[in-house]
Amino acid sequence: MPRLFVDRRPVRWLIGSVVAAMVAVSVTPVAVADVRARGAMDQVAAMQPGWNLGNTLDSTGSDETSWGNPRITEALLDNVKSQGFRSVRLPVTWSAHLASNGTIEAAYLNRVQEVVRWALARNLYVMVNIHHDSWQWINAMPGDRTGVLNRFNAVWTQLSAAFRDFGPKLTLESVNEPQFAGSSGQAQEIQLLNELNASFRDIVRRSGGHNATRLLVLPTLHTSADQPLIDALASQMRGFNDPNLAATVHYYGYWPFSVNIAGGTRFDATAQNDLTGYFDRVHAAFVAKGVPVILGEYGLLGFDRHTGTIEQGEKLKFFEHLGYYARTKKITTMLWDNGQHLGRTSFQWSDPELFAQIRSSWTTRSGTAFTDQVFNAKSSDITAKTITLNLNGTSFSGLWQGNTALVRGRDYTVAGDQLTLTAQALTRLSGSRQYGTNAVLTARFSQGVPWKFNVITYDRPVLSNAGGTTGSFAIPTAFRGDLLATMEAKYDDGTNAGPNDWTSFKEYDRTFAPNYSAGTTAVTAEFFNAVRDNARVTLTFHYWSGTKVTYYVTKSGSTVTGAIA
Repeated sequence: MPRLFVDRRPVRWLIGSVVAAMVAVSVTPVAVADVRARGAMDQVAAMQPGWNLGNTLDSTGSDETSWGNPRITEALLDNVKSQGFRSVRLPVTWSAHLASNGTIEAAYLNRVQEVVRWALARNLYVMVNIHHDSWQWINAMPGDRTGVLNRFNAVWTQLSAAFRDFGPKLTLESVNEPQFAGSSGQAQEIQLLNELNASFRDIVRRSGGHNATRLLVLPTLHTSADQPLIDALASQMRGFNDPNLAATVHYYGYWPFSVNIAGGTRFDATAQNDLTGYFDRVHAAFVAKGVPVILGEYGLLGFDRHTGTIEQGEKLKFFEHLGYYARTKKITTMLWDNGQHLGRTSFQWSDPELFAQIRSSWTTRSGTAFTDQVFNAKSSDITAKTITLNLNGTSFSGLWQGNTALVRGRDYTVAGDQLTLTAQALTRLSGSRQYGTNAVLTARFSQGVPWKFNVITYDRPVLSNAGGTTGSFAIPTAFRGDLLATMEAKYDDGTNAGPNDWTSFKEYDRTFAPNYSAGTTAVTAEFFNAVRDNARVTLTFHYWSGTKVTYYVTKSGSTVTGAIA
């Protein structure tokens, strides 16, 4: 599906013989035989964990830099491997490099081959696909079946020839997130995808060389794990009777949580059950029957805007659980990274805490907690606070501030999964009680990464009257240490206002966004475009401390007025 997350990719180069390919990518005949001997299940397991080189060769412009990422370098691949990744998914959008007869621009194909060689030379598994072509021209197949199929076949015929002599650590993926426009319904869409998958497999297998037995990856419709869609792919794969196939799906979380809408601020039981149900269905349909599964992309859709759309502790719990549960279901995971996670030239993680949680989940579980925030109102005396721990099979071993261990019994107590911070300790840790985070505590467990608690001093946020336009409206906000979780919007008659009016809770960052350094809360044009003229809207801001503050806005044409009463 197109999203900043989804917008991505380019590539290069060609080899003639098996021997030349082996030399170019430093693969010996013994190593090739080694990979082949693994079998599909073992090979996909050996690809764990994987990483997407997104928003680069999958870019829809004329060059791999057209979406703002730099050209791929060998140094980047060195660093990807050093982070513990064993495979790289290389999304490629071909449409801007196709002649009218379907011929791929030679320089572009050469670039893709060059990057593949670099990765293989580092003993990384590589997965190459057809990416945004899925929604740029392949989706027109219901109205132009012959034209689209011919073009699709032409592309894969050329790619099969270009990659036939590359070693078996290269895998090929039929098409990314297949989708169709103007179809008669899901049944036709499944049938069209079956045609594409079958044609892809037939072309690659008939091209010979390593392609005769190369691992090939087939997607479900929309790369979704809805039961009818995985059933359709499972049925088709059984008919192929081909032992060197893998299935692929994508997962971006329970949608309200994934984008922070409809009050989905927490990785709660509903969001967790969505994840486990998704992976359970995939495991039952494929893995349990001997067909390996690659989670070709995973993340949170709110990351399309920025990673702060989801509260830090809640996102950490999501990634901890996803990594653990995928591992138990023997699903290989490939992190979607459009450049916002691992710096393409700095080689630093933008959120080291997030990556530490992801990396740990590849091998073990980590303890977490209901929250990573401990709020103390400045206007009140500090009292003891009790937090539920999510032990996840670990045992609690201690609480620390930096390198200093807090004293059990005096600073905190633990009873089962209940951690209580004493009033005495919180008073000491809060110091002069300036607004914001006064101290950071770290809970350590018997395994996995530690869990942080931010000790925060706050008071009720104060909003002020404001004026502006539908394109530029910001509420002066003294946050006073508190943090915004979500916003509700209702008309005076109690009906929901703004976009997605099936819920009163609006989408974080798309319809509203706090700016803590500027002391404002923006309400966006997207919100006001879906609001009735001259109809007062009550906004209820929900803060992570539990505080709620109401505010009133009225749109008249392009003018907006905001008031505290």
